[in-house]
Amino acid sequence: MLKAFLLSLVILIPAILLMGYRVFFTQKGKFPGLHVDSNAALREKGIHCVQTQDKEARKQKTNQIKA
Repeated sequence: MLKAFLLSLVILIPAILLMGYRVFFTQKGKFPGLHVDSNAALREKGIHCVQTQDKEARKQKTNQIKA
């Protein structure tokens, strides 16, 4: 039981440190944005998150109904 616990710590601690390298060891110290709207390349292509696309579709639908 103790061997399994120590082995899991030996595996988990380096994994957490490597995943959080940018946060723990650089001056920027924040996680990268994972949301679609925070990605400049996707914004240039006109790709938005689902919520934004839904909002735009609803706006277009109400404009079509009014016209």
